[in-house]
Amino acid sequence: MTNPKVGAVLLSFITLIYLYLMTNQAITLIQIDDWIAKTMGVVLFGLPAVGFWAIFRELKFGLQTEKLAKIVRAEGRWPIFELELRPSGRPIRESAQKVFADYSDLAQKQPEDWHSWFNLSLAYDAAGDGRRARQSMRTAIEIANKNRLQSS
Repeated sequence: MTNPKVGAVLLSFITLIYLYLMTNQAITLIQIDDWIAKTMGVVLFGLPAVGFWAIFRELKFGLQTEKLAKIVRAEGRWPIFELELRPSGRPIRESAQKVFADYSDLAQKQPEDWHSWFNLSLAYDAAGDGRRARQSMRTAIEIANKNRLQSS
């Protein structure tokens, strides 16, 4: 396992322990003969449910992203960004914006090619826009899954 995977598994495990303890607390509150405690216990069940859903969703996203990255590497199509970098190694925003514009145009011209959305996601990430990077990666995953189902 690589370090990010170990970190994700460790944090997920710690979160699951926390959610287990929250669930036990909710059960305890529901068993108390007081309507306020029972109400708090029922509401408290919602937090572990949301937590389990969030962990599942993020781990699934990570695994799907990793799968697409392996395919892109195997195909030899990993994008190479010509970026100006700061001494810290982070890209200069203007340089990343130029790269982003090129990959954005490509994604607009080839909206059904998951590779273009995958590359756009990496370009958004290089530009420092994590929210749009995740959305573009979700689009790439959706298109890749749709193409896989159609070719089956």
